[in-house]
Amino acid sequence: MKKQSFNNIVLGFALSISFLGISQQIIRPTEAISLALEHNYGIQIANNSIEIAENNKNILNTGYLPTLTGTAGATYNRDNITAEFSNGESTTLNGAESSRYNAGINLNYTLFDGLGRHYDYKRLKEEYSLSELQARETIENTITQLLTVYYDVARRSENLKSLEETLAISKDRLTRSEYQFEYGQNTKLDVLNAEVDINNDSINIITIEQSLINAKRDLNFVTGNKIDNEFAVDTTVAFLLQLHKQELLDKLYKNNVTLIQNEKNIAINEFTIKASKSGYLPTIGLVGSYGWNENNNNAASFVAVSTNTGLSGGLNLSWNLFDGGGTITRVKNAKINLENQKLQKEQLKLDVERNFNNAWDDYQNKLRIFEVQESNIKTAKNNFSRTKEKFKLGQVTSIEFRQAQLNLLTAELNRNQAKYDAKLAEVLVLQLSGELLNVQF
Repeated sequence: MKKQSFNNIVLGFALSISFLGISQQIIRPTEAISLALEHNYGIQIANNSIEIAENNKNILNTGYLPTLTGTAGATYNRDNITAEFSNGESTTLNGAESSRYNAGINLNYTLFDGLGRHYDYKRLKEEYSLSELQARETIENTITQLLTVYYDVARRSENLKSLEETLAISKDRLTRSEYQFEYGQNTKLDVLNAEVDINNDSINIITIEQSLINAKRDLNFVTGNKIDNEFAVDTTVAFLLQLHKQELLDKLYKNNVTLIQNEKNIAINEFTIKASKSGYLPTIGLVGSYGWNENNNNAASFVAVSTNTGLSGGLNLSWNLFDGGGTITRVKNAKINLENQKLQKEQLKLDVERNFNNAWDDYQNKLRIFEVQESNIKTAKNNFSRTKEKFKLGQVTSIEFRQAQLNLLTAELNRNQAKYDAKLAEVLVLQLSGELLNVQF
């Protein structure tokens, strides 16, 4: 009775997992990538950084527009005054009141600043392009992270299926061992060994099921938690076998985001040098104002009320003939930074080439390993099938049968690992060559 209850529990557990897998929504790589592009927080932050860079390169931030300043003021006085006039008369006023009011608009516009703002404007445009490249890098890294987690979920899902099949075989073996024991064809030890193997298989299923749940949480995290709790992934993997190393290497020099960012930094430093040189030239500015003033004088004044309005304008020139060497130092440092950027470009080029070659070789090796593991599966299945027939005929022991069963399981797990290792190696090759965003997964 206890044996039957145990079998029912294990069977129910396996069936519940199978039913859950059937009823789950299938999330494919393209769908997961779309969710990540829309909801991943890192990508959203990167997009906001692009908006900041776009605001910075706007003409409103370049210094090309004039500044207008409005001013206004009011003054009230209450004085005690003793006044003597030129004709000899005098007067004394206590609490004499007077007031003054003014308002004006002042304009200030730089006509020429040594071309500093001209090159600053170009630098801001390059910084905007750089922020777009940084966002693209974030997107590529996020997609790589997503695919890594996605294929981890797929691998664990296939491992779970293999373990379920192993459990089903162990259950069948237990049933057969119990019948053989009842008819005196084997010993109680065979039955106990079969029960132990079922327990081990069940523990393996429980373990892989929990790890699969954790991996799904990781996938959901990358997509901004926008996938329903109950979902499955597509375990079908298609390799881009039409990839050619030299073609990808040619694209790498044009499309690798790290190399392009370095080129943008070089352009930014070139404009920084030119902007720094503007300190050698004069600055010419235009100033203008329109004002209104009203004075309400006390009785001691010759004029009781005066009001005036008027326009004024002019040009000013400022030339810093010597600033203590600050401009010279800035220009020299900018030139050194530019030289460092060019040296870094050559270093990055070598580094990216090395990484690409390593990734390509790793991809090719893992494809070959996957092919070998596929061949191992056929051998392991054939071996298990023959061992199973001999086990039914009593020509092999339960230990030999179990070993063939485990060999098949190991071959399946290794095949799953090799398949997704090869796919992730392919993803890395695409990322390094700058083609990750141009392919369909």
